[in-house]
Amino acid sequence: MIVVDASVLIAHLDERDALHRRAEDALLEAAEQTLACSPITLAEVLVGPARRSRLDEARAAIAELELDVIPLGDDAPVRLATLRAASGQKLPDCCELLAASAAAAARVLTFDDALAREVHRLGLGLGRS
Repeated sequence: MIVVDASVLIAHLDERDALHRRAEDALLEAAEQTLACSPITLAEVLVGPARRSRLDEARAAIAELELDVIPLGDDAPVRLATLRAASGQKLPDCCELLAASAAAAARVLTFDDALAREVHRLGLGLGRS
């Protein structure tokens, strides 16, 4: 399983995004793997399309990826608070870290350097394009 960060999904959905091509290439490379993210990440990804009245289009593009949503669990508030306190990462990034940990992900695909460093520090999988 590959946990996909919002940075990759947002770039994938927006052809005008500077990282769109990299996102496309990274997702094509990962096509044989199960792709997943946290529910908070998915919500974050859908904010832009919702603002532009393109939510249905974005949801269809996400559905094409067959993206699994990893439940964070009943203990998520405590675990997220602990991750945030220990790492200094933003809460949405902590959601990705928790999802990757909960799913024992082989990789975390991100364009975010700070998140990538934390993935490495925690010993989680790291895939960067």
